[in-house]
Amino acid sequence: MDAVTLLTTTRSVRRKLDLERPVSKTVLEDCLRIAQQAPAAGSLLAAQRWVVVLDPAVRKEIAAITREAAEDAWRKYEHLVDRRMATSARYLVERLDQVPALVLPCMPGPVPTGTAELSAYYGSIYPAIWSFQLALRTHGLASSLCSYHLGGREADVARILGIPDDVAQIGLLAVAYSTQQEFSPAARPEVDEILSFDGWAKP
Repeated sequence: MDAVTLLTTTRSVRRKLDLERPVSKTVLEDCLRIAQQAPAAGSLLAAQRWVVVLDPAVRKEIAAITREAAEDAWRKYEHLVDRRMATSARYLVERLDQVPALVLPCMPGPVPTGTAELSAYYGSIYPAIWSFQLALRTHGLASSLCSYHLGGREADVARILGIPDDVAQIGLLAVAYSTQQEFSPAARPEVDEILSFDGWAKP
């Protein structure tokens, strides 16, 4: 798969995850090895940590917490979300315990509050998360961020996994082989609608 196809057709996959096929540690390790080459702020280059959950019993506990947190979020915000997206999210959350691998990227805490510090902090982990998702795709796997627990239940997941109090979870990725291999570019705004040169575009 060429780079342009990979970058333009890697989707957040929820309904097309193969819930029956196991994901090997070797494949996940290889994808994380690739992800470590993503750009990061110098002082945070080696700070990230990743927790991979393959144990079905532990996945079940995390899925239950995620489901409760998701229900709380949906009660408040689902009316603001596209119906198709909301239905897709529900589909995944209701089956999260069946997803073969849950992956939690982490960073040392506490999360900073200053704008510049936040930029460096999240900017040092999200490129790696995206690189991880792209690497998964090259192995025939798909993924989706399903991080509802960060809205108030992060400590509960930390307790289950033994994550120290001074470590922040950045997200929760549901990872599985994909039952669909061919994806098309999604509908997005035309570049001339979102781009301006040498200053802010006037309406």
